[in-house]
Amino acid sequence: MNNKNPSTIAKDSFAIKFFFQNVLDERLKIPTIKRNKSLPEILTIEEIKSMLDMTNNIKHNLIIKLLYDCGLRVSEIINLKKQDINFKEGLIKINLAKGKKDRFVKIPDSVFNNLESYCNLTKENILFPSNREGKLTIKSIQKIVQNAGKKAKIKKIVYPHLLRHSFATHLLEQGTDLRIIQKLLGHSDIKTTQIYTKISQANIKNIKSPLDYI
Repeated sequence: MNNKNPSTIAKDSFAIKFFFQNVLDERLKIPTIKRNKSLPEILTIEEIKSMLDMTNNIKHNLIIKLLYDCGLRVSEIINLKKQDINFKEGLIKINLAKGKKDRFVKIPDSVFNNLESYCNLTKENILFPSNREGKLTIKSIQKIVQNAGKKAKIKKIVYPHLLRHSFATHLLEQGTDLRIIQKLLGHSDIKTTQIYTKISQANIKNIKSPLDYI
């Protein structure tokens, strides 16, 4: 059992505990197993640029850009409508995001012109409609991101939410205040945003060894 993953051990412990309590009517004290807390391996800006360079489909390219440049969740991309985009104000309204709260994100300068042209061309109210009918699915967006990662020859496991993680980490490394990042991501609790202080390597990279001063 020592070689097992903590998550597997936790499941086994729960099953044993359930059996003793509900079948044998006995209470069994089993210590709580701590699960492994692994941090996501963030994409570099160069890797994201490479993904975009390898994605020629305009719609797919914009989806990747908005996932990263705005730190959007997949569900938020799927539900975006043309009416949610205010080019005069330079803002995108995210309606009823996680936690049932609306929020605004800035349209990045690098996306602005392409997004405006795309909106003028598409007739659908849904910003990113499916080729068949209705909205794109979560699975289809996962495939778009995975394909871009493969074409860019990225060895890391690439998935849509990793672009959001990368966005937040890169902002933090640029010196953006954690409260602003919290607002951009739509986190209700600052503790959720604080994970990026653990992911960011900026503080470690900037440390100088005492020998460097000799």
